[in-house]
Amino acid sequence: MNNQLKCLNAYAKGPASLDWDDQPSPFRRFSGCEQVSLAPPGRSLDVSFAELDQPQNIPIQALTFENLALMLELAFGLSAWKQYGPDRWSLRCNPSSGNLHPTEAYILCGDEAVLPPGVYHYLSHDHVLQKRCLFSESPAAEILIGLSSVHWREAWKYGERSFRYCQHDTGHALGALAYAAACLGWRIELISEIADRDITVLLGLDQSDQFVQDEREYPDLLCRLHPQQEIATEFDLERWIKRCKQDTWYGKALALHGRHLYRWPVIDEVASLTAKPATPPERWQVGNKCLPKPLSTDKASTLIRQRRSAQQFNAKSQPFAMASFQRMMLAVQVSNKPPFQAWNWPPLVQLLVFVHRVEGLEPGLYVLPRGLDAKAELQPLMSQEFSWRSVGMPFEFYELLAGSVRQAAKTLSCHQSIASDCAFSLGMLAPFSEDLEHTPWMYKRLFWECGLIGQILYLEAEAAGYRATGIGCFFDDAVHGVLGLQDSRWQSLYHFTVGEPLEDSRLVSLPAYEHLHSQWIDST
Repeated sequence: MNNQLKCLNAYAKGPASLDWDDQPSPFRRFSGCEQVSLAPPGRSLDVSFAELDQPQNIPIQALTFENLALMLELAFGLSAWKQYGPDRWSLRCNPSSGNLHPTEAYILCGDEAVLPPGVYHYLSHDHVLQKRCLFSESPAAEILIGLSSVHWREAWKYGERSFRYCQHDTGHALGALAYAAACLGWRIELISEIADRDITVLLGLDQSDQFVQDEREYPDLLCRLHPQQEIATEFDLERWIKRCKQDTWYGKALALHGRHLYRWPVIDEVASLTAKPATPPERWQVGNKCLPKPLSTDKASTLIRQRRSAQQFNAKSQPFAMASFQRMMLAVQVSNKPPFQAWNWPPLVQLLVFVHRVEGLEPGLYVLPRGLDAKAELQPLMSQEFSWRSVGMPFEFYELLAGSVRQAAKTLSCHQSIASDCAFSLGMLAPFSEDLEHTPWMYKRLFWECGLIGQILYLEAEAAGYRATGIGCFFDDAVHGVLGLQDSRWQSLYHFTVGEPLEDSRLVSLPAYEHLHSQWIDST
């Protein structure tokens, strides 16, 4: 395998230096619009993480203002603050590349019993809704959730890589939302047929005079909230579009920071080329999958709030338990449990698994097919030296190459030791050039699926008593060399690691909303 690691050419273009004093704010604020304080965060639910495997059995909570606030907190709210010396930064329930948080969340409410009908922006720092548009009449008695991205937040640090990192984060955010809704017995429906131009109107992103030019938001996804598990009515897009076009918008986005030292025009080019048009409705049907019970008996809301990205792993930890490994590999298979209830498309992303220390598994390189006929498609394209030995598991799992792959995993992941010190790491491989030639927007959809898988791995790692972290930096040409791929029909899009974390004792952890505690005491 070492002979295949010589094609390490270069990193994507990025800033030559970082002005840490002028880092973009991770919190979008609008001035000149009314704020709606939400119910105090931190409320717990009795639903365990294991119960999310049977969403149809979870008690259905009433759709109230208080429960909507809890869903927003568990999906997009703060989970903690970290401090090192004078530096202090927040963590959130939805992960982000570099903790830069390009994803913004919006609520479009037509249910007058919950909120006055209108469009609201969720500000996680203050746990409030900022009223962006007030409807003169309700389009429909339902609630929508929209996601957008501020590409500049990522570009400030990562340059040209930032576009795909934003798409990873969108997938993570969709997964976080689906898990949060499931805790309340609710379901998230992805309106996957909608065009980007329509999401732009619904979220007010077309109000160009209300945004700083270099810090504009780009449309990602639109979802519909169902307080029941079943989808009862058809979605009437035109009624929502009419209200957003005819009614008044309020507020102006404050600048995220003062300077824009570097500019990356290729990001806007890619965003334009991959804009999603309206597409036919698609609802991928899946069956039941039986998962082994997770090791953790914790409440789902507890695991969601404690999710963290590991910074270092114990390279000498005990082997990862086989039962937990099998559960994790089953959990990333498409099923009728969250977060896949909110995923409408057939699975395209296949997993390469670099096994270092897993109970009962020989170290080596493995592949986990997630899609139909994935093995039949991949095997002829990969190195003929691979054995494709079937490993006895309650799912398809093949050993490609036996032996230590720690150095290979580290090298492929931009020489990062977290890929070799963990129990196992993964590479997410997706069909690429042929699909993108005809449907360029699929570029984003592939990264969304990778982020969704990553969110599953994050929470399943917590439930197993371990920790995970995503790796956005890797040498894709070198991955091709290791696998024997000769063209770009398949492409590595995201790497991930799972293992026993090493905690940094120098860091101080603080409660998520301690800075607002006195405010809520005064209001009660």
